[in-house]
Amino acid sequence: MTESDEDYFARIVDEEKLAAYFEDHLGAVEEYDVRHHKEGHSNETLFVTWGEQELVVRRPPPGETADNAHDVLREFEVIDALQDTSVEVPTTVASSADHSILGSDFYVMEREEGTVIRTEEPERFATPEYRERIGAELVDRLAEIHQVDYEDIGLGDFGYPEGFTERQVETWTEQLQWAFSVTTEEREVPVLHDVMAWLEDNVPEEYPHTLVHGDYKLDNVMFGPGTPPEIVSIFDWEMATLGDPFTDLGWMLSYWWDGKDPAPPDATESLTTNFMAGPDYLTREELVDRYEAATGFEFDNPRFYRALAVYKLAGLGEMFFRRYLEGNSDDPMYPKMRHGVPQLADRAQRIIDGEEPL
Repeated sequence: MTESDEDYFARIVDEEKLAAYFEDHLGAVEEYDVRHHKEGHSNETLFVTWGEQELVVRRPPPGETADNAHDVLREFEVIDALQDTSVEVPTTVASSADHSILGSDFYVMEREEGTVIRTEEPERFATPEYRERIGAELVDRLAEIHQVDYEDIGLGDFGYPEGFTERQVETWTEQLQWAFSVTTEEREVPVLHDVMAWLEDNVPEEYPHTLVHGDYKLDNVMFGPGTPPEIVSIFDWEMATLGDPFTDLGWMLSYWWDGKDPAPPDATESLTTNFMAGPDYLTREELVDRYEAATGFEFDNPRFYRALAVYKLAGLGEMFFRRYLEGNSDDPMYPKMRHGVPQLADRAQRIIDGEEPL
């Protein structure tokens, strides 16, 4: 680690205090090791070896956001509630609201073994049958989330599904307006205002009420180490709530590229990959057909939900760009949003206009 890495590591974990916590809850061991897992851009992930156990600790990033935007105990609540369902989630171990240990809330779960597909297919999956299976697994596991009886597992008060979709549009519009108050001095994105108005005018009034993951996509699931492709765990539940399942489906589809699509925006290459546009992978339309068959739901407004997903991506990008302009981030992706957000806005408009069909 560089010195700055060491400093940051010391901010997110006190190894002695964490060891004392594990000893109290899991018993004494001879082998103990903590590593910082740097993938992802939200909550912090620590890999812990505790004797023969391989564990994961999730905690918020340090600083003022730790008490509001990164509610890891809420994430623990939903994963823990799903333990005895068909939904593939890690096995929970413990949670703590005692800030004297790590300076924040945190929870512990067992570590899963497998592959998270980020930029390209694993070599062991490079066959027509397995390529098709990747998409089938992804959509089948989403359908299982949406079929959970959330009342039965104790999540009846986990959210407010009535009016959820309208609030999604309002929330992301507010996020964009916050970013625009700084970014418009550098450049404007007029297309995004057109998308904003269309979404506000076309919010579906009726939709099923289900458990919603909130960030369901290919790189938030893990495939087991063998073949055929099989999802063994679903991660990153921090945005989970009760709401409109089609927002999950639209979000997943926004990351799933078809052979008929234009190339992903070059300025957002770190957010997207398009290997699934190659031969043998299921198309978006085939994914939707499979989802409808599994859930009994009819996905009647694909333009709205897909455009909303890209609008949310644009909102994230514009917030990144504001933080870059204000000098609050050295992430090399953030300045690329100068051009990346307009490219995303154009994509949302193409979806609305039917130029990038399902």
